[in-house]
Amino acid sequence: MKTFEETLQSFIAHISLSRTGSADTADAYTRDIRRFIEYLEEQEITSFEDVTKAVISDYTMRLRTGDIGGRPLSNASYSRNLSALRSFYRYLNRYEGIANNPVQMFHGTNDRRKLPELLTFEQMERILHTFDLHDPVDIRDRCMIEVIYACGLRVSECAGLEIARINLREHFLTVMGKESKERMVPFYKRCGQLIELYLSLARPVFMEGKPEHGYLFVNQRGKQITVRTIQNVIEKSGERAGLSVHVHPHMLRHSFATHLLDNGADLRVVQELLGHENLSTTQIYTHVTADRLRKVTESAHPHARHKDD
Repeated sequence: MKTFEETLQSFIAHISLSRTGSADTADAYTRDIRRFIEYLEEQEITSFEDVTKAVISDYTMRLRTGDIGGRPLSNASYSRNLSALRSFYRYLNRYEGIANNPVQMFHGTNDRRKLPELLTFEQMERILHTFDLHDPVDIRDRCMIEVIYACGLRVSECAGLEIARINLREHFLTVMGKESKERMVPFYKRCGQLIELYLSLARPVFMEGKPEHGYLFVNQRGKQITVRTIQNVIEKSGERAGLSVHVHPHMLRHSFATHLLDNGADLRVVQELLGHENLSTTQIYTHVTADRLRKVTESAHPHARHKDD
């Protein structure tokens, strides 16, 4: 029988292998579940099977108030801890033979969900046109950003994209998303042309004399690109474009979804393209679109600019 710590390590390994989250997510989940394990040991509970709803209720209440951890949790941190516990128990149910799931009835706060940050189409174009397409590094960086925006990829999906999964003739690629679920995503002609440019002029420079591994995006030593490198590239691209906002990879994914909906795409199609399991996750982008339309109306409509007499 596995110890608590061995089970935790198996869970984290599962997250990493199935690409269900970034390294930051794995680190956060490790901290959250280890804190939960420490609580169970203090309560002299020796099996995850013996955890009841009452135990979870006491744990989350003490966590929320700061009795555990030393300080009260924000709504976001509280919700993340619950998310970690739910994911952990789903893993226990599926892979560790634990039948009990005392967490499934617990939910995060009901506060209004924060709308995702995004870029306008014009801001995206400013970023994309800051690169020198005669320089191998710039070709790679422009191609990475274009692929993420064209296909709505998560940064981990971009880092793990394989050449064999790209169909340049039919203009679509296949990515491995969360829970090891594959999805096919089409891309527009300009994106395909950039991939071809990168494959013909930039990648061979980085891969010269290096063993082939099949990943599309590589660093200058020919190794698979890291999530952190992509994050840095995107952040610096926003600065180079003179944008006043901090640009991060998920902002490009948010922009992809919102721009599609702005231009009449069906919500369920966007759900499929993003790889969302639940439509409710995708619906947040309808709120973004509605919020943008409301702001435009309030600033531009003559009646909206004047108070009623």
